[in-house]
This record gives sequence, structure tokens and C-alpha cells, in this order.
Amino acid sequence: MNNTSELSPSKVPEVTLIFWIIKIAATTLGETAGDAVTMSMNLGYLVGTAIFAAIFLVFVIAQITAKKFHPFLYWATIIATTTVGTTLADFADRSLGIGYTGGSTLLFALLMASLGIWYKSLGSISVSTVSSPKVEMFYWITIMFSQTLGTALGDWTADTAGLGYSGGALIFSGMLAVVAAAYYWTKLSRTALFWAAFILTRPLGAVMGDFLDKPISAGGLALSRYSASAALLVVMIVCIVFFRPRPGNTSLAH
Repeated sequence: MNNTSELSPSKVPEVTLIFWIIKIAATTLGETAGDAVTMSMNLGYLVGTAIFAAIFLVFVIAQITAKKFHPFLYWATIIATTTVGTTLADFADRSLGIGYTGGSTLLFALLMASLGIWYKSLGSISVSTVSSPKVEMFYWITIMFSQTLGTALGDWTADTAGLGYSGGALIFSGMLAVVAAAYYWTKLSRTALFWAAFILTRPLGAVMGDFLDKPISAGGLALSRYSASAALLVVMIVCIVFFRPRPGNTSLAH
């Protein structure tokens, strides 16, 4: 790895507890907002995917061309990845008939391929190296795959595995607790643990979002997708304004 990432300012936030709180809120928002467009507005998965893909491209370009870290821009881009991930996964799983199992398997393979190519090309997949356009491209492609996988995996857990939304939430919360324990009490790779936690927060958000807005007969709370999305957005804004996330430390790049 060259020294460019050590000299350039980080374009992603410092990974702290508030980072994970905002991330879970963002992934839950992606589920409710995606469903609001495709289901509540009756635009369908294909049109919804096209809309959110365009938004995703706009924000990714803005994020990559930005000269420094902007918390609202960063988290808006995260929301864009999770909404397009929601509609894209639903389109593949339901409209194309791949199914939750097939969709999860395919997306997991794509995610692992993205991480593998990133590592082979640049020698590191640590988020502390995300400070150049090339690294950012890998970063956002990997995130988009992880967000899409999370939707399919959350649906598989709740529906195919028959655990329901609350059961799925407990499963993924437990897995995140295991990752957190490994972070504090083992010497496992911090980079590997970060990506494990990052990937797991998406299916957790997916089942939480479905729990909020799905009918009571299906195990949800039947809340309005619009009001749930607005409430989650307010939570994110309050966290960003109050805690003022700082850029990560590129001196840790390796």
C-alpha cells in the first residue's frame, strides 16, 4: 500500500458506538423507505430500484468528489445504499423468482468477491485506508452488496427459516454481540470484525424495519412506513448533530 492514504484526510467516520447506532437506524430506514416507495406508492420493485439506483449514484459521486469528510453526505450515501439494496434484493428475490435462499447465496458470493478483489488490488480492506477515489469505489461497491445481501438474508431468516421478525432480530443481535465480544476479548483481525459487524447490521435493520411496518397478522406492528421512516431519519439527524461524528484516523492504514 502506498502512503497516499496516510497523507489524505479520511472520507469515512470514526468507528465508535454512535457509528453503529446511526448505522442500524440507517439500515432500518432503508427497509421502511424502500417499502414505502415500492409498496405504499405501488411503484413496484423495478421502478423503485431505478429511482434509488439513480439517487445512489448521485450521492456516491458527491461523496467521492468531496475533498473531506462530511457527516451528512456520508450518511445520506449510506441511506442511499440501503434503500437501493432493499428494492434490488426484493426485485431479485420476488420478481425474478430467485428466492430468498438463492438471492442470499448470490449476494454473499458477490460481496466476498468484492472484498477479495479490493484486497488483491490494494493490499488492505481496512476502512482506515478509505481516503482516495479508487479505495472509495471499492468501499461503496462493497457496501452496496452488503446492504443488498442484508435485505435478502433478513427476509430468509424471517420467512424461509420461519423465525419471524422478532426472532430474526434476536438472532442478528446475538451475532453482533458475539462480534463485539470478539473485539474486546480476542485478538482477531479488527478489519474482519468490522466487516462482520457492518454486514450483520443490515439484516438486523431489515427485520426491524419489517417488524415496524408489516401487518399485525404477519407479525409486524403495522405502523405507517412514512412515519416510521421520518422517525428514523430524525434519530439519525439528532445523533449526527449532537455527537458530531469525526473522520476516521488514516494513520492506522496498513
